[in-house]
Amino acid sequence: MSDPLSNGAGDPAARVDQWVAQAREKAQRYQAMQEAVGQVSVTESSKDGMVTVTVDSAGNPTDLRITDRVRELSGAQVAAAVLTTLRRAQARLPERLGEVMTETIGDDQATVDTVVGRYREKFPEPPEPESTEDAVRERPLGRLDEEASPPISPPAPTPPKPARRPRENDDEGDDGFEDRSFMVRN
Repeated sequence: MSDPLSNGAGDPAARVDQWVAQAREKAQRYQAMQEAVGQVSVTESSKDGMVTVTVDSAGNPTDLRITDRVRELSGAQVAAAVLTTLRRAQARLPERLGEVMTETIGDDQATVDTVVGRYREKFPEPPEPESTEDAVRERPLGRLDEEASPPISPPAPTPPKPARRPRENDDEGDDGFEDRSFMVRN
């Protein structure tokens, strides 16, 4: 069996020192990357400029600004505009985090790709509505449009469990009714 320290030219102690120095340098870069990633934020505005949302590196909203133009819209339209803008800001996080990670640990592309990939799974690109008015279509209560998905049928009812009658030598409780409803008539 070969000893990794004795392979190649040079002093084994010098090679160990070199590996330790490389490991320290790499740890410092990863610490810098972690700090830089923690400072990432993304701000996105709706197409009409009515809503602006800022999210932190975890995708949590840190700022929300809404113009007075929301008075012209229904609550559902405002909510849709806020959520769409929030999702667009979150969907930009993978790109921004990839940039920060490449600046700090660029030689470890596998780590960058893994982290960015996970963020893309968590925060996919949202579908874009044409306008704020198209973001939400209000429907009268109880009416489904033809293009709406079919109703989901309720699950089949499960048969009730038969009540267990207490036995005379039953030690599982003082009253013997632990598996039965007190509403059951004997």
